[in-house]
Amino acid sequence: MNLKKLLTSAVLSVSLCQSAVAVPVEIDKVVGVVNEGVILKSEVDTIINRVKKQAKEQGQQLPKDKTLRVQAIERLINQTLMLQMASRMGLEISDSQLDQTLASIAKDQGGNIADLRGTIESSGESFQAYREEIRKEITTQQVTRANVDRRIYISEQEVDNLLKIMESQGQNTEEYDIGHILIDIPNNASADEIADAKVRADKVIEFLQDGQEFKRIAISSSSGSKALEGGQLGWMGINEMPSLFAEAVKGKKSDAIIGPLRSGAGFHIIKVQEIRGRQAVETTEVKSRHILIKPSIILSEEKARNMLIGFAKELRAGTADFAELAKEHSEDPGSALKGGEYDWTDPTTYVPAFKDALLSLNQDEISEPFRTQYGWHIVQLLGKRVADKTDLAKRNRAHSMLFNRKFKEESFNWQQEMREQAYVNILPTDE
Repeated sequence: MNLKKLLTSAVLSVSLCQSAVAVPVEIDKVVGVVNEGVILKSEVDTIINRVKKQAKEQGQQLPKDKTLRVQAIERLINQTLMLQMASRMGLEISDSQLDQTLASIAKDQGGNIADLRGTIESSGESFQAYREEIRKEITTQQVTRANVDRRIYISEQEVDNLLKIMESQGQNTEEYDIGHILIDIPNNASADEIADAKVRADKVIEFLQDGQEFKRIAISSSSGSKALEGGQLGWMGINEMPSLFAEAVKGKKSDAIIGPLRSGAGFHIIKVQEIRGRQAVETTEVKSRHILIKPSIILSEEKARNMLIGFAKELRAGTADFAELAKEHSEDPGSALKGGEYDWTDPTTYVPAFKDALLSLNQDEISEPFRTQYGWHIVQLLGKRVADKTDLAKRNRAHSMLFNRKFKEESFNWQQEMREQAYVNILPTDE
């Protein structure tokens, strides 16, 4: 029997009786096949139950279970494809990296990991299952970053052009809290399929204009990646949005319903949920240098960390030179040849763990080894200053806006391409 047939017919069961005529009792079953992997009913039920619980806490109405099931399966398909990609890339999240993330989550909630564990278990969930869910989230984020970053190129001319636009708009201080619903169109869709999608999009707008709750409609109707979050994209400036959204949102007021907007993916409906202005603030900039060691099949997580512990000890004792160690050992191609040094930079442009490590240091202090998605680092703070909208800060901000816009667009394109190349079979259900 081939793998596809085996997976398609698979039902996990266990006998609760030792007798020869024991009746098998179903404990789980396969509801979908994604390449060489499967999606289990228990996984779908876990997502649905979590969404229901959150909706109950927020007093939010939800669509029928059948609709939630479709959304949950879609999410699991995308997650499975990304985890399979991670496996092919040899990307694994170590327990130490996972614990560091959990500690950060707990800290944001005003406690430690023990407090976080108590909160999770008091809600009726398994902390071990929660840990593994966070591990999957970190993995999918890193897989996306690794595959999408290399698709993005930002030229100096693009940054210059955006800076001119920002200046002509008086630095455009507005940010928009955006809700998004996507009515997708199949690849190579016929004229009838496109017309049908347009009818459904118009119906969604009609519901919204009649005052129906946006989040509920998004959960039941959207094919966007944030459907189960009620289509919430969060706060964005005009220059951080996909171009299609930016043109449509500009000048609109709170509660405006926009669309349907046609793209290659389908018809988009946008709601401007709230608008706020950015406050002009002074920017703290830091000058630093670091050494990056990347774990690999040859070099374990522990060996990479211990290697940096040794470097830090030598540097503090004055028996080694930071620049020379960086040139010889650092695996950051952008800074290694410069002795690991970064020029004056707004620390918010760094990944959170790197930013936090830098801002916790005193002048010339060297950090303990810490982990980011790029590997293990030690960093030295060479200087800190407050800059009032310096040219460098403006340029960094413009670059970040361009990157965020392109990252959103390319993330969607990459996921679509991955899905089109995959074998996906959703099994019929009796529900």
